Amino acid sequence: MKKLIRVPFLIKLRHWEYWNSIIIYAPLYPYWLWLSIKARSLYFLTAANPSIKNGGYIMESKKDVYDLLPAHFYPETLLFKPGTPVEKILIAIENSKIFFPLIAKPDIGGRGLGVKKIRNETELTDYVLHMPVAFLIQQFVPFEKEAGIFYYRIPGTDKGYVSGIVNKEPVTVVGDGISTLTMLIMSNDRYVLQWKQIKAAYPNILNSVLELNEIMILIPYGNHCRGSKFTDETFRVNEKLSATIDHICSQIPQFYYGRLDIRFRTWGLLEQGKDFSIIELNGSGSEPTHIYDPAHSIFFAWQEIIRHWKILYAISKANNKQGISYTSFTYGNRERKSYRTITTLLGARAW
Repeated sequence: MKKLIRVPFLIKLRHWEYWNSIIIYAPLYPYWLWLSIKARSLYFLTAANPSIKNGGYIMESKKDVYDLLPAHFYPETLLFKPGTPVEKILIAIENSKIFFPLIAKPDIGGRGLGVKKIRNETELTDYVLHMPVAFLIQQFVPFEKEAGIFYYRIPGTDKGYVSGIVNKEPVTVVGDGISTLTMLIMSNDRYVLQWKQIKAAYPNILNSVLELNEIMILIPYGNHCRGSKFTDETFRVNEKLSATIDHICSQIPQFYYGRLDIRFRTWGLLEQGKDFSIIELNGSGSEPTHIYDPAHSIFFAWQEIIRHWKILYAISKANNKQGISYTSFTYGNRERKSYRTITTLLGARAW
């Protein structure tokens, strides 16, 4: 037991990608302050995407963001208030194109908090009973590949650019015919950090042995904080993929800066704009998540964050000159407080 308590701390200490975000960003705050002084607003980033609440920085409704996309770009999605009777939700699902398994997630949230793959009515009932905020029911996208593609376009220009691509590998174990599931998990530093979540999800099979080469996806979500391994695949940026992503984003009203989280069948088909689905569209609060590749140093991460902040500033400033206001300091702080309240509620449960 003592080993399980010590190991996560040592793992985080050795790998900067697991450090607290305050520690990661602290050396960069003076630069953000300098940009804020030039913009005369600490919340200048809220002007980056005028069609999204707060520019997509914070407290934006995921459902409102989906509604900006052409319907064929994202999975069918339903919005429900907290406390909605399960019977009513099941009727809505039956009348839609959604079927089990499905994805449930809070309408406002981030970092994978409250996201859960729902396999049946029993799991849906449990989710609804414990969800404290408005939530979405969404068709699960079966494509195996998932990536985060960072995109930006300077207002007034016709062409946008892909500035980073991260490939997401979910928490997956491969059996050797000898080791128990617990042993396979404990042999991987990344998975040790997810032990509490895995133990809660699979309490009855942790001592079972997977057959040789048997593959089991333990956590199917492409979130770094939920165990997914992020690898930088920005090398995949080419003229064809850039043109496809630019074409997609040009159909989203006044979208200039953010990250598309996409599930897709193959890279070749994605380049052609085929067999893909946007499962999240993140705005000005987006991180260039390719920085979390374990092969990258903290210095690379700082360099990329600053590069993207420069772009974010330029876009926000250009929109501000066209009459898009920055969020006030008082309102921005109030929104941050509301967001902390929501994330605290969601973080109180192991989803």
